[in-house]
Amino acid sequence: MNLELKSIRKSYGEGDYKQEVLRGISFELEHGEICVLLGPSGSGKSTLLNIIGGIDTVDSGSVAIGDHTIERMTEKDLSKYRRDHLGFVFQSYNLIPNLTVKENIEVGAYLSDDPLPMEELIKTLGLWDHKDKTPNQISGGQQQRTAIGRAIVKNPDVLLCDEPTGALDYNTSKEILHLIEKVNHKYGSTVVLVTHNDALKQMADRVIVLKDGQVRENYRNEIKTPAAELEW
Repeated sequence: MNLELKSIRKSYGEGDYKQEVLRGISFELEHGEICVLLGPSGSGKSTLLNIIGGIDTVDSGSVAIGDHTIERMTEKDLSKYRRDHLGFVFQSYNLIPNLTVKENIEVGAYLSDDPLPMEELIKTLGLWDHKDKTPNQISGGQQQRTAIGRAIVKNPDVLLCDEPTGALDYNTSKEILHLIEKVNHKYGSTVVLVTHNDALKQMADRVIVLKDGQVRENYRNEIKTPAAELEW
């Protein structure tokens, strides 16, 4: 399914305190692309990700995944849309502390009618030797791998990643980016990766640069750099 945004506008506050965060955002992603959504703090990246995710609403404009247009959905329809089509990965891992790695990933599987094979996914994530450990028994990078597993086990059309390496050191960050790349290649989910790290644009199929709530650049990389070879 393609992801298409048309003329997205979003503001907060009223009157003299009204602040327009997104000012007419439009772009389209083809199914299976990795898109890096790049921009400084305050550029509107996370707000836009929340709108794509059906977490926040638009003032005007349209967001569509395939035939599903989210601004027309009821709250019940939005919940189903998020469950059926989206996976979320955040900077904070949000794992359930008293569940094992495997059980945390299974939480995502319960939300899907067609989950990915659990054993194969855990091995792809490099977590097989840690599957019976709880979050406090594994490293930050392994916790983020578990969070990615929970998001991807649903077999979502779109994987939304909001600064997924923000809390990790350099080497672990590269491992997580390589994993996201591997998951994209193996399972075919479209990936939207929000970051302020300019180096990450080299691993993307498509790069969208935001500034002051507008798209300043929108281009496709003809030659990509594998995540494992990125440097910053």
